[in-house]
Amino acid sequence: MAEVLLAMVSGLMVGLLFSALKLPIPAPPVLPGVMGIFGVYLGSIAYHEIIKFFH
Repeated sequence: MAEVLLAMVSGLMVGLLFSALKLPIPAPPVLPGVMGIFGVYLGSIAYHEIIKFFH
C-alpha cells in the first residue's frame, strides 16, 4: 500500500511541476490511453501467472 501512495504522491508532484512549467503532461490525457496502459500492466501480470501455472 505504501508503494501505491508513494506513486500517487510522486505522480501528483510531476503533474504539478509540468503544469507550472506549462509542459504537456507525460501521460495520456484521455481515458482510452489510460486504459491501454492498464491493459499492458494486466497483460504483464497474466503472463507471469501463466508461466507460473505451467512450471
